[in-house]
Amino acid sequence: MDVRTAINRVLVRLFRRINYLEEKAICTDKYKNITLNEIHVIEAIGDEGERNMTSVAKSLEVTTGTLTISVNSLVKKGMVSRVRSEEDRRVVLVSLTEAGRELNRRHTQFHEKMIAEITGDLSEEEQHTLARALDKLNDFFSSYE
Repeated sequence: MDVRTAINRVLVRLFRRINYLEEKAICTDKYKNITLNEIHVIEAIGDEGERNMTSVAKSLEVTTGTLTISVNSLVKKGMVSRVRSEEDRRVVLVSLTEAGRELNRRHTQFHEKMIAEITGDLSEEEQHTLARALDKLNDFFSSYE
């Protein structure tokens, strides 16, 4: 098998495995009705307070309409609250509830553990090489439209 085929196989398995493990680690009995997509919406909203829907949609690279569907579901599940801005009633602000913040912390812990495991045995130079390679991969996906 040539190196390009090997890299492709690893990337495909890696993406599938990360999604599977992330969902398994986070979507326990307490959060069994939360999808991985909704977890990423929660992450994009973040813990800093209210954010407008447009900025959240932009950070997720989705339309506001697409985000609205996820936010509606998360409001029903008690993870997100939604209010209209007092300054401009056209602007919708979203923030995490305590349950949403707890789930976001759990998600962050998963990522911290993953990074610690990946980098634990690598030298500083190897970590920088890995970071550069992942940046190139991200650049490819960002420009692939």
